[in-house]
Amino acid sequence: MVQFERLVSRHIAELVQHELKLAGVKTPLETFLRQVILSSLALFVIVPFTLFLVFKVNVFLSALAGFIAAAIPSIVVYALLEVRIEQRKTFVEQILPDFLQITAANIRSGISIDKAIVVAARPEFKYFSDDVREIEKELYGGMTLQAALEDLGKRYRSLQLQHTIRMIIEGVLYGGGMTDLLNQIARDIRSQQTIQKEISGQLFLYTIFIAFAALIGAPVLYGLTSQMIYVTDTVWAGILKSNPGGLPTVGVSFLRPSPPKITVAMYHDFALTAVLLITGFAAFIVSAISTGSIMKGIRYLPLFLLIGVGVFFITAAVIGGMFASISGGAAGVSGAGI
Repeated sequence: MVQFERLVSRHIAELVQHELKLAGVKTPLETFLRQVILSSLALFVIVPFTLFLVFKVNVFLSALAGFIAAAIPSIVVYALLEVRIEQRKTFVEQILPDFLQITAANIRSGISIDKAIVVAARPEFKYFSDDVREIEKELYGGMTLQAALEDLGKRYRSLQLQHTIRMIIEGVLYGGGMTDLLNQIARDIRSQQTIQKEISGQLFLYTIFIAFAALIGAPVLYGLTSQMIYVTDTVWAGILKSNPGGLPTVGVSFLRPSPPKITVAMYHDFALTAVLLITGFAAFIVSAISTGSIMKGIRYLPLFLLIGVGVFFITAAVIGGMFASISGGAAGVSGAGI
């Protein structure tokens, strides 16, 4: 039986295992790699043969599409893991002040710090409570409190949680009032979260400007210019139809008017690609400004792409309807004049 974990390098396997741990995914590494690799191989085989045999696409393009399709499962899975990791980080940082204050109250009542941390795990803290309860099992297994807390910090990509754990460990090692320390850390975290919300509110206008430019401005301009190119192409088609031998030179002998080299299809593909890129990057920029995290932009990405492409096609349809009669009339007048 094929062991898929051996098909990738040790560095990649460790990286994937670390991502799964941060995302809270309990799926074994071997099962996870098997699902991803088999999905990539299936797309790598199905997509090129479908394009080549059914749609009669060029062999080179079919093969290129196969390589791109094979990368899609890895990209999608990585994006989903990053979203999950960011969600866990955000949730933990939101409930961390409450958790610390409950822990401080437990210590004040006379409970030891390791018991106080475990008892503070409430149901409303969801998966963070499950991870905290793992500390008790690790302590019974002979692990030190310092190692157990460090392992808890490695389960989340949160600098606040790691900083808090480091402060707790130093308080345990060097002594001090743990109750006052935990309460002070909780107050500092809440103060920092309040400042972040105020900053996000002040940057709201920048978010609106970027979203408007990406979702409305760029698609409308590209839709408008694509229809202008269509009108120009229609006019030139009428002119060349009336003058099959070509247009006469104008003024200097080497100045001969000629139709543009860019076709309507070429510009349409370019415009659509540009709209997708602009709206895609805008989703990540808006996320970075409003939330402070680029990876949260993955949540906005489908909506931004859908709105941007929709505005592009709606603009093209509206402008195309407005200029339909103009393009036809212009072509007729130009042909008659020439």
